[in-house]
Amino acid sequence: MLGILKRREQQAANKTEGTAKKTRATAAQLRAQRDISELSLPSTISLTFPDPDDILHFEATITPDDGYYKGGVFRFNVNVGPQYPHEPPKVKCTQKIYHPNIDLEGNVCLNILREDWKPVLSLHSVFIGLQLLFLEPNPGDPLNKEAAEDLRNHPSAFAKNVKNSMMGGYVKSVSFDNVLKN
Repeated sequence: MLGILKRREQQAANKTEGTAKKTRATAAQLRAQRDISELSLPSTISLTFPDPDDILHFEATITPDDGYYKGGVFRFNVNVGPQYPHEPPKVKCTQKIYHPNIDLEGNVCLNILREDWKPVLSLHSVFIGLQLLFLEPNPGDPLNKEAAEDLRNHPSAFAKNVKNSMMGGYVKSVSFDNVLKN
C-alpha cells in the first residue's frame, strides 16, 4: 500500500512539474501565430505587440498613402478571441475619427468582421479590409450616418470635414483626435 501511495504522489508531482514547465497553446493562439508569421503587409500597415508573449492582443496601425485619409495615422486594438478562427477578431479604432464606417466610439463596420467572416479568412484579410476602408470608404453600410450622407451627397464637404477632423478640429460640434503624422 505504501508503494502505491508513493507512486501516486510521484505521478502528481510529475504532472504538476510538466504543466509548470510548459502550458499548451490554444487553437486560437496557434492559428494567430501562423497568420502573423505568414503576413506580408504593405508599408502602410504595421503591427505592434505591447506584450511579446501575447500574440492575441496587439495594435495595428494604418497610414493611408492615398485618398481622403492620406497623411493620417490610424490605430486599432486587435483582440483575437479563444474561438478564432471560427469567430472574427475584435477590432476597435483607438481614436475618434470622422469616417462613414467607424463610429465615434471606434467600432468598425467591415463585413468580414461580422456576418461575412469565415474561418478560411485570416488576419491578413482583416488588415487589408481595414486599409480598404480608408482608400474607399463605404457610405452604403455606415456606422456614422452623417459622414456617409456627406460622402454620398456632398463629396467636397466630406473631404473638407475629413481634413478638418484629421487636424483635431470640430465637425458639426464634435471634436476629433489629431491623427496627422508629425
